[in-house]
Amino acid sequence: MESILNSIFTRRSIRKYTNQAVLSDLIQTLLKSAMSAPSACNQQPWHFLVIDDRNTLNKLSAHNSGYSMLEEAPLAILICGEIEVATLKHFWTLDCAAATENLILAAHASGLGSVWLGVYPEEDKLTYIKEVLNIPDHITPFSLVSIGYPAETKESENRYDEDKIHYGKW
Repeated sequence: MESILNSIFTRRSIRKYTNQAVLSDLIQTLLKSAMSAPSACNQQPWHFLVIDDRNTLNKLSAHNSGYSMLEEAPLAILICGEIEVATLKHFWTLDCAAATENLILAAHASGLGSVWLGVYPEEDKLTYIKEVLNIPDHITPFSLVSIGYPAETKESENRYDEDKIHYGKW
């Protein structure tokens, strides 16, 4: 349990990467971790697009200043939802968020750095990403995770705030 808690407490958003490639076995582990996330009614409405093409990463980076780290990243994974297959359609975003969190925790535990880049529900990002990555109409991009071996270190932060905890009733 200590290693799980350590990963949770020490994970930070990493935006600078070395040029070392992430091996396919490790990518597979990240994807298995993402797909092990809880899902409402076990609907698993997610799809994952692995992006390691330098030109594609640069295109995505150029669209939005918040995506600039993709210019250095050797890898990104796009988490998408297939809303029509979801049993409980209104929970697809929660399912994809859980998968995203599992992915970034697995990356950190594996010695990788990552940062969660928001996509959904911003229409301009959705449109651009769908166009660049040739995403079918029935698939909705949710989040994009930039991944690579860290070229920066960040101290862990204690984000625990007793003032935000309530017991029994507000």
